[in-house]
Amino acid sequence: MFTGIVEELGEVTAIEQAGDVAGDAVRLTVRGPIVTADAEHGDSIAVNGVCLTVTAASGDSFSADVMKETLDRSGLGALTAGSPVNLERAAKVSDRLGGHIVQGHVDAKAEVVERISGSRWETVRFSLPADLARYVVEKGSITVDGVSLTVASVDGDSFTVSLIPTTLDLTTLGTKGIGAPVNLEADVIAKYVERLVTHAQAGA
Repeated sequence: MFTGIVEELGEVTAIEQAGDVAGDAVRLTVRGPIVTADAEHGDSIAVNGVCLTVTAASGDSFSADVMKETLDRSGLGALTAGSPVNLERAAKVSDRLGGHIVQGHVDAKAEVVERISGSRWETVRFSLPADLARYVVEKGSITVDGVSLTVASVDGDSFTVSLIPTTLDLTTLGTKGIGAPVNLEADVIAKYVERLVTHAQAGA
């Protein structure tokens, strides 16, 4: 479980094939001195919002195996050596929940549609996949590349967020250009509410 508050910008240092078939699985190695300070085998670290299990940690880097399902559903398959990534360690029970409840289970891929600069912030519009739209509401929470954000507006097949200087400076969202891919995770509470209501209506 994560909070969507990025701890540091890391860097992909290596991507190796981990399966017998090309594209079936890769081993991702990432440099991130903060998140690896206490990382051990089996720990969870979110990379651009994707929960990965540490298979090895040494110095300021860690490695994780990424299976085909994750490569297909997220933007991790597009990463290359040198790519910057948002990193967050799993939350402790005693931590403050500065963002919202984030599972690290990506629902869909989207892309940057528009960027509008303000005096101290920037409004960014992202595409919104149709099957995810019902979970996204104005002033609700959404995770974009592992960053917990508040939805500023929803307009059919897109939504906007307003990024403060801290988010622009300390996450990959500050440099993603038009058309750049991002990982989306909708608020899990909305999914559970939908499931409960659907079953209740079916039972009635």
